[in-house]
Amino acid sequence: MKNSLGSIGTRWHFVRDVEQLVSQALSQVARAAQQALQARGAFHLVLSGGTTPQALYARLHTLDTDWGKWHIWFGDERCLPVHDTARNSQMVWSSWLHDSPIPAQQIHPISVELGAEAAAVAYTRKLSEIGLFDLVLLGLGEDGHTASLFPGQAWGTCPDSAAVLAVHDAPKPPADRVSLSAQRLSQARAVLFLVAGTGKRDAVAAWRRGEPIPAAAIRLESGVDVVLEQICVAPHEDQK
Repeated sequence: MKNSLGSIGTRWHFVRDVEQLVSQALSQVARAAQQALQARGAFHLVLSGGTTPQALYARLHTLDTDWGKWHIWFGDERCLPVHDTARNSQMVWSSWLHDSPIPAQQIHPISVELGAEAAAVAYTRKLSEIGLFDLVLLGLGEDGHTASLFPGQAWGTCPDSAAVLAVHDAPKPPADRVSLSAQRLSQARAVLFLVAGTGKRDAVAAWRRGEPIPAAAIRLESGVDVVLEQICVAPHEDQK
């Protein structure tokens, strides 16, 4: 695995394929959980939607950890009925949480069935009860979006931005969504992006050039980590 420190404290970790990406991510989740449990007695993890994270979730049950002290949060959600399989919470449930010993009251889905505005208010209230997340998992869209923060829309980057945003007119269906803001996603001890596929090349290139895409708005003083397949960078580009 290659890695390098990019612009604005972004560390790029290149892997051969999705299998190695998932293994690397699994190790980072395990390490973050161990550190959080030892230091604070609880592990607050934010989950992302998408097919690449789903492969990771399917392996999380293999970790040797104190599941009773895990707390699960979601970076964004689509405004769909409770049991709609296109909801991130349903994907995570079927991939992992349906058979997890994590207490139900420590799993915190976004109640988008209330509507985007009401769900954003309700989730903001829940999040006010905790400080920094221990680990935030995120993906990268072909247009550079992350969570449900899309180009051309508000990302919530200001210090006084709302913790949770009601998103309307999203360029991908459904148009109505709820997303943690860039400011709230950045309130974390660690952030890990998982990126796979040649379709992400343009977004990765833009990010590495320092362009203002949504993913680049997630910033920590300690930097963020991006684990990505080598094919996410064009052959002529330097993997540094």
